[in-house]
Amino acid sequence: QVQLVESGGGLVQPGGSLRLACTASGTIFGLFGMNWYRQAPGKQRELVAGISSTENTNYADSVKGRFTIYRDNAKSTVYLRMNSLKPEDTAVYYCHAALYEYDYWGQGTQVTVSS
Repeated sequence: QVQLVESGGGLVQPGGSLRLACTASGTIFGLFGMNWYRQAPGKQRELVAGISSTENTNYADSVKGRFTIYRDNAKSTVYLRMNSLKPEDTAVYYCHAALYEYDYWGQGTQVTVSS
């Protein structure tokens, strides 16, 4: 059973920073592509950033230059560093792991950007 546990969400002022973490258990973490999605109230879930097993990265246009995804395979953890946060970044952020036909989701962590 693969489990993904997110942490690091919270309330931050516009322009602030947060770092999300997602730790995996029950799998060979290094083989998985890892992604961060987010879902704002009334909106569809969207891909924010992804990192492959070979550490190729991709980002949504809305976060390029502000967010950084990286992974530490020794800790089975993927991170999302979020800088210059905007109110429109407010959402529940979900960790996602994918390998071939297998995919797994974390429970989500709330990020609220507000003054």
